[in-house]
Amino acid sequence: MEWLLGFFDWTSDPTAWVALATLVILEVVLGIDNLIFISILTNKLPIEQQARARRLGISAALIMRLMLLATISFIVQLTTPLFTSFGHPFSWRDIILIAGGLFLVWKATREIHHTVDPQDHKEDMVGGAVSMTIGAAIFQILLLDLVFSIDSIITAVGMTDHIAIMYIAVICAVTVMLLAAEPLSKFIAKNPTIVMLALGFLLMIGMTLIADGFGFHVPKGYIYAAMGFSALVEALNMLARRAKTRQ
Repeated sequence: MEWLLGFFDWTSDPTAWVALATLVILEVVLGIDNLIFISILTNKLPIEQQARARRLGISAALIMRLMLLATISFIVQLTTPLFTSFGHPFSWRDIILIAGGLFLVWKATREIHHTVDPQDHKEDMVGGAVSMTIGAAIFQILLLDLVFSIDSIITAVGMTDHIAIMYIAVICAVTVMLLAAEPLSKFIAKNPTIVMLALGFLLMIGMTLIADGFGFHVPKGYIYAAMGFSALVEALNMLARRAKTRQ
């Protein structure tokens, strides 16, 4: 019982509440990347399986993040340099970010190719809708979530020492993802032009991960500002198309 009380001894510290609010917002914002990927990926499944795949994928991602938090002392050590190449010390974190970025760029590029040339069914984000299974979709969701989770946990360690705050922030962020996954997926499915915009976001995020892995840090604010501006332009285009349709 004493360890449980100690788990929440931060509640009397006002700065800890500020850290919690900041971390929740950060986790939710970082979850946007994952949510876009999940929406595009699961929309390739048969309609009757899409909602189930999203719920299972996000729930499995939550379990994986909580398990990673339990090994936080090991994750922090992932920033220890392993070797130096071209004057830059590479750690396991850098290698994971580069691998995740390459995976994201490859997936987005294949889907863009399929969107531009829909007659070519050999190349498609998930290897073809017919052969895609829920298990394969969940595996790919977890694979990418692993990359984002390690990066976000390392960021969280720099913001607070309280493990309880990290757990609460992760649970809140994943809850928001569960609530937003269905509406976002339906919105993307109903608006084909949004798909290309979302794939462009994934390409940009993938390149950012690769750059970060090589030591070129791009502030997240620039990335999300560009995404927000592009989304605003596309929203205006959608309004213009609807106005023409009504006329």
